[in-house]
Amino acid sequence: MTAHEFIQSLTAQTPPAELNPIAKALWHDARGDWAAAHNIAQSQEGTPSYDHLHAYLHRKEGDAFNAGYWYRRARKPVFQGALEEEWQALVETHL
Repeated sequence: MTAHEFIQSLTAQTPPAELNPIAKALWHDARGDWAAAHNIAQSQEGTPSYDHLHAYLHRKEGDAFNAGYWYRRARKPVFQGALEEEWQALVETHL
């Protein structure tokens, strides 16, 4: 699936079946279901890619302290760009 196809899928009622869990979380996040995305992030705590997702979600929530914790767990620097840029980068990484 391309990033363009992923974005087009956001009009559907359910995420595409072939998405990996992180991409599925980003799909839910883009549709305004932060809790569903957060549940996926929490499902594999300690896995760097899930911890990075977790960091992004708390950054989006406005909880910089908690986001910083998860960026450290993911061994990633705090993203300095816009939330939309980080979302796009995560999507491209996990498709």
